[in-house]
Amino acid sequence: MRRMVQVLACLLTLATPVGAEVIDIDNATLAKLLEQGVPIVDIRTAPEWPQTGIVRGSHLLTFFDARGRYDAETWAKALSSIASPEDPVILICRTGNRTSPVAGLLDARVGYKKVYNVKHGIMLWIREGRPVVPPSKAASPS
Repeated sequence: MRRMVQVLACLLTLATPVGAEVIDIDNATLAKLLEQGVPIVDIRTAPEWPQTGIVRGSHLLTFFDARGRYDAETWAKALSSIASPEDPVILICRTGNRTSPVAGLLDARVGYKKVYNVKHGIMLWIREGRPVVPPSKAASPS
């Protein structure tokens, strides 16, 4: 966990604004964006998905491995098959702690124009009684 915090701090340091938008959203906004067809990417690890289920339509694309390591370049290439830098994209994780720096990375380093960060992650989505589906129903697996 300590390593994860260090990695997140490093990513936040790298994320210098270049004019794109990173927008923290609540679950009501998430639901509206999903209705509009904005793609959602669940960046958690594969063991986490079956523990809680996923938001319907999620693309499963792990960013950090279990040790907090990541390969931003490879991940961004995989993301580009889901949403181009010109398209809006939603990021979700367990509580919003991982997606925030990843959203900043997409903004500052990869050039995504509009990145939505689900502020409190899937845990609040579930606490609010919103639906989840098994990972086997993902839009695209990791």
